[in-house]
Amino acid sequence: MSDTIQKRLDALGVALPAAAAPAANYVPYAQSGKLLMTAGQLPLETGKLVTGLLGRDLDTEAGKKAARLCAINILAQIQAATGDLEQIARIVKITVFVASAPDFTEQHLVANGASDFLAEALGERGKHARSAVGVAVLPLNAAVEIEAIAELK
Repeated sequence: MSDTIQKRLDALGVALPAAAAPAANYVPYAQSGKLLMTAGQLPLETGKLVTGLLGRDLDTEAGKKAARLCAINILAQIQAATGDLEQIARIVKITVFVASAPDFTEQHLVANGASDFLAEALGERGKHARSAVGVAVLPLNAAVEIEAIAELK
């Protein structure tokens, strides 16, 4: 039997949470043709939000873990949108926003938490283009927020 995304998630010990509902006047994902765009996903785990500024309140490793949580929540949104993660042809691009102290310059390393997870969970389909951006603050004092563009089959 072939290697599926679900089997990879199981091997990683990851159970996707229920997709987060929008917190304001927007939709959690939008599809145009074969492209599915997710709204920004926060680092939520069992309802708890990872908060603070990288380089002040959190170190790079904590930021990587927060980015991984965002990527897990991206897959939860794609699951909600498609009903089947096997509909993912590939992750095209992610944009990683990192709440950063003024002198923090490791946004790219924080973003690796999401990139590494997507490659582990999706294999070749998880390799993507990426932007990693430092910002002064994110909604709800979140440490990281990530949005994604996925191509569907």
